[in-house]
Amino acid sequence: MSLRLLFLVLLLAVPVRATAAEDGAALYKRCAACHLPTRAGVPGAYPPLDDHIAAFATSEQGRDYLVATITRGVAGPIEVNGVAYRGVMPAQAGLKDAQIAALLNFLVAEDKAQRFEEAEVAAIRQKYVKTSAQQVRALRAEIPTP
Repeated sequence: MSLRLLFLVLLLAVPVRATAAEDGAALYKRCAACHLPTRAGVPGAYPPLDDHIAAFATSEQGRDYLVATITRGVAGPIEVNGVAYRGVMPAQAGLKDAQIAALLNFLVAEDKAQRFEEAEVAAIRQKYVKTSAQQVRALRAEIPTP
């Protein structure tokens, strides 16, 4: 079994018992299977989440991309901090809108002005309901760089 497949199996095996009231740190445990508890990622396999996540949250397109990545998944080559990644992130569609908002708020914790609200997540989720993981990757190219 390949290392990537093993990570995906482990990721899907982590139950989501967090309620909407729970914080993003508890929800992040699901993500940590691939992106590590430190959010540093695994070079060449799973990208780090620090630095660029908060930058994405500064624009409408970036916010759309973040929510779509969680709800629809992402597939295909991306580059983060000059390192190429080619893989698949499975959709986490089982998460509720409030949970996604809490998770994203945990990831952009440094900047309270960029907070996600449940209603915003719901609207973005609906906007991309028929979007494939490959199309989510293409959204990344539309994000203005800060």
